[in-house]
Amino acid sequence: MVHAEGVEKRFGHLHVLQGINLCVARGEVACLLGPSGSGKSTFLRCINHLEKISAGRLTVDGELVGYEQRRGKLYELSDRKICAKRAEIGMVFQRFNLFPHMTALDNVMIGPRTVLRRDRAVTEAKALALLDRVGLADKASSYPSQLSGGQQQRVAIARALCMDPKLLLFDEPTSALDPELVGEVLSVMQSLAEDGMTMVVVTHEIGFAREVANTAYFMDGGVIVESGDPKVVLTQPTHPRLRDFLSKVL
Repeated sequence: MVHAEGVEKRFGHLHVLQGINLCVARGEVACLLGPSGSGKSTFLRCINHLEKISAGRLTVDGELVGYEQRRGKLYELSDRKICAKRAEIGMVFQRFNLFPHMTALDNVMIGPRTVLRRDRAVTEAKALALLDRVGLADKASSYPSQLSGGQQQRVAIARALCMDPKLLLFDEPTSALDPELVGEVLSVMQSLAEDGMTMVVVTHEIGFAREVANTAYFMDGGVIVESGDPKVVLTQPTHPRLRDFLSKVL
């Protein structure tokens, strides 16, 4: 589903990604771990072309991200085509990004209604079902200001799911939450994993990565320094940088 070969990203003289190689199969969960500034979120944003890569190749479901190849050369897609491809990839942000003037139900419905032009009645029925799935059936008419952080993040997950994505990206989805609210969001994410949703998750939740992910990638300084089975990588790390990181976060 996601294949990165030598992916680099520069911001001027700053070399943020220095050759990322990874492969996430359909139905798998990949967790990106590492200290702040290691390039995790930048790479995640490259997957849906919110950031353009500077070098390498990046594909989602077998298609180049943001580009097409013609006669051996790469050409950037039009904004319309990029938006169409991006609509197939759900993204859940650290800060929820809900529209404050809309109810939970309207926040979940807005993508299918405005981007996919789907029927209102059909979309509403699906949105209500998704709110029920994330445990918020009774909050459909509530506004974001009336919801806890954990509830807002679950609405954001339902919103992403309402677009029928082939891939879900999570950018530190629990880092803005109070500790007692983290579990309710991780529980929803674990349920999605069990249902076969392909996910790439930037997180500091070591326990979630160890128990739910198929592969853990530890990034530092714009490169992947260690990767593999989370139950091995996160309990028997071989790279000294990962050992140091785990000693501080666990």
